[in-house]
Amino acid sequence: MNLTRWSIRLPGAQRRNAAAARAETGGVPAARTEPQPPPAVSAPGGGRGVDSAAVHELLGQVPAPVAVVHGSEHRLVYTNDAYTAVFGSREPGKPVRESLAELVDVGLLPLMDQVRRSGTSRTLKSRRVDGTATAGARERDSFYTFTCTPVELLTPEDGSTAAGVLVFASDVTDQAASAERLRESESHQREAAVTLQRSLLPQKLEQPDDLRVAATYQPGGIDAAVGGDWYDVITLGAGRTAAVIGDVMGRGVRAAAVMGQLRTAVRAYARLDLPPHEVIQLLDGLAGEIAPSQIATCAYTVYDPNEGTLTYASAGHLPLIVRDADGEIHRVTDPTGPPLGTGGWLHTSGSVPFGPGASAVLYTDGLVERRDADIDVGLSALERAFAGSGDSPQIVCDRLLRALGITGDHDDDVAVLVLACPERDGEEADLFRGAALELLGGVEAASRARAFAEGVLTSWRFPEELRELGVLTASELVGNSLKHGKAPMRLRLRRTDRRLIVEVTDGDEHLPRRQQADAADETGRGIAVVATIASEWGARRLPEGGKAVWAEFELT
Repeated sequence: MNLTRWSIRLPGAQRRNAAAARAETGGVPAARTEPQPPPAVSAPGGGRGVDSAAVHELLGQVPAPVAVVHGSEHRLVYTNDAYTAVFGSREPGKPVRESLAELVDVGLLPLMDQVRRSGTSRTLKSRRVDGTATAGARERDSFYTFTCTPVELLTPEDGSTAAGVLVFASDVTDQAASAERLRESESHQREAAVTLQRSLLPQKLEQPDDLRVAATYQPGGIDAAVGGDWYDVITLGAGRTAAVIGDVMGRGVRAAAVMGQLRTAVRAYARLDLPPHEVIQLLDGLAGEIAPSQIATCAYTVYDPNEGTLTYASAGHLPLIVRDADGEIHRVTDPTGPPLGTGGWLHTSGSVPFGPGASAVLYTDGLVERRDADIDVGLSALERAFAGSGDSPQIVCDRLLRALGITGDHDDDVAVLVLACPERDGEEADLFRGAALELLGGVEAASRARAFAEGVLTSWRFPEELRELGVLTASELVGNSLKHGKAPMRLRLRRTDRRLIVEVTDGDEHLPRRQQADAADETGRGIAVVATIASEWGARRLPEGGKAVWAEFELT
């Protein structure tokens, strides 16, 4: 069976033949009540129609591969020279499954069935065909777009018709290669962008003595733009820890640049040991200077193990979620102010209990915000997922991402920071202790402080050298407070598994400075002595008024 025994009627041929018939009759159309019979399409020598030899010649000159099949099994009628050159010679008369296996491999057979049933053309775009070869060229994988067009095949023996399909294969290998190169380029750009974003985030979170912390960052979307989500953990001294999370709206290098500047500024302001609302107030002014048109939010928290509290301030950021030791969830909504950079707003701090067994999660809006749902739906889902998460902070981070449906194709950046205050018992609990002494002033205060420090440090089984340094530090800090401070005064000692902390508080807000005392001076050496013998020292103002001066000694 070959094309010389068949004629093909392509879509539109009936209209074209009818037009030709009108031309032969003087262009007068038939009356509407007298429908014209369809034009006959026959083999050569027959009546009016498309000559099969002409079709054979026409398709043979097409530079793209062409194949014609007929019947329910799509038996092969014809392949042109271009098809043979690419895929090899084929024997007519066999079903497609046997004669055109390459078309079956690319999934064209169901499409051919659809075309035969519906009489409508269908296209299968850019499909890989393994190991095709052209004359004189090495074998290679090529890409073709296949178009299947319905045709009618007429046989001259009995004049019967058979529904057929003409398959046209367009070589799109070069376009596919260009698209692949573009995808690879975009992938490399995205990898570079994500690397840039991650380089602006902490490479390794600081791990405080009294907290367990973990964070995760999930870049959003598949484009190359970077986001402005960020987080950080900063140890402040005296056992206190700052945790911060922020979000610069928008995407791109500018958002990342603003994010990097804000994160750097937060670390600098944190070293001043300011209350959370003062840090936010400073950030607000900085954001207005560096990016007045860029919206940014931020939440800054400070954990104090001595007080067992989490103090916080927010500039337009989503609420902190706290889970207490009993598993009860609290959504901390107040106080909060407008986003950074708006100016003219006086930020304030709030405080919540945060003792052993408690945990908290800070996050950006990509975790809970969806275009098709109210944000309260996402916040409620987060609370439910967090309520049942009593594992380590890293496991909690991963669980929250799964529970909120955050995958690699999520369309927004997500940052999550989890804090947990562990419950300790047995030998571990012995490594985390605290003791405090209220000082009423007077000449006996210094001697009472020394005796108290000696007794506590001895009970904690510190070596003699460290006990002497601790007692000396307590004496100097109390003496400085007696001279320059005012009541109420308190001495506080705290130990962790890694350090000893000596802290003295009083009611005066004047912060001490390290000074260079002259040889003849009888005072002014206390802070200098403490700074010399301690690993770290510092001073801060207290939210309720007054100040705290502290010193740390690392345990070897």
